[in-house]
Amino acid sequence: MTGAASSGPFSIELPNPAAALALTGGTHQIIHKLEIITGVSTVLRGLSLELVGQPAQLERATALIELLRPLWQEGQQISTVDLQAASNALDSGQSKDHSKLGNQILARNQRGNLLRPRTLRQKSYFEAMEQNDLTFALGPAGTGKTFLATVLAVRMLTARKVQRLVLTRPAVEAGERLGFLPGDLQQKVDPYLRPLYDALHALLGLEKTSALLEKGIIEVAPLAYMRGRTLDEAFVILDEAQNTTSAQMRMVLTRLGERSQMVVTGDITQVDLLPGQRSGLVEASSLLEGLEGVAVCRLTSADVVRHPLVQRVIDAYGRNDNC
Repeated sequence: MTGAASSGPFSIELPNPAAALALTGGTHQIIHKLEIITGVSTVLRGLSLELVGQPAQLERATALIELLRPLWQEGQQISTVDLQAASNALDSGQSKDHSKLGNQILARNQRGNLLRPRTLRQKSYFEAMEQNDLTFALGPAGTGKTFLATVLAVRMLTARKVQRLVLTRPAVEAGERLGFLPGDLQQKVDPYLRPLYDALHALLGLEKTSALLEKGIIEVAPLAYMRGRTLDEAFVILDEAQNTTSAQMRMVLTRLGERSQMVVTGDITQVDLLPGQRSGLVEASSLLEGLEGVAVCRLTSADVVRHPLVQRVIDAYGRNDNC
């Protein structure tokens, strides 16, 4: 990087066209977002990105670009989520830790994109899953709770550290509404399990996922199917656990067998149980926190990795709930 301490222009030399495309977002949407966050003006001339602004604005803009260097330097597409996460880290004084995120590769999806934790809390969550037999992940929609658990599950299955994956979630509307759906029970509950299938397809592809499902190496089933079983040498993911009752949660937690581990995910702000029923996730995460081998991770709206509007929607509802 070269430049002066004046108001600009300040130029950043990019190593190749792939890096330029990754940093600008193709349609320059990332650069426009950078301008909004920092107040600088930008012009891309070939492989030179010129920044114009006040010294403080230039300092912030270059700091953000540096935090994202591990991504764009390798030609990995920068998203508005990545930019916002870097901005949050800069504001909270966690730049040094955040800069290491780009070096932590978790897996590669079917499109060939490298998968990394996008925020520091996601990084801590993944590490907690690696180090504990039972991990609770509480947080709003879009924070990667289920997807990151599936990434680790697939990685452990590939490394033969477990013999099978068991993915389950409660079908809360198991009464009248499901009764009107066509098909057998498995077909009726499939819509509830679709997010789990989507994560598997993204990581393994449709064909391989289907083959592993047919062999029983991957099982995707409603929570009711877990009763009376012992799950040995398995990676178990209980999704949407905020909709389990206390009895259901106790039942599934006691299914864990030898050389197995479990991840329980849910959003305690979206409980669909009947009035008066206490969420098993709320109870279990409070009761078991602090036990050896158990981790409780709490993600927030700052960890949302969907459309940036989702974070603002979650925050707006949170403020309304607190009124």
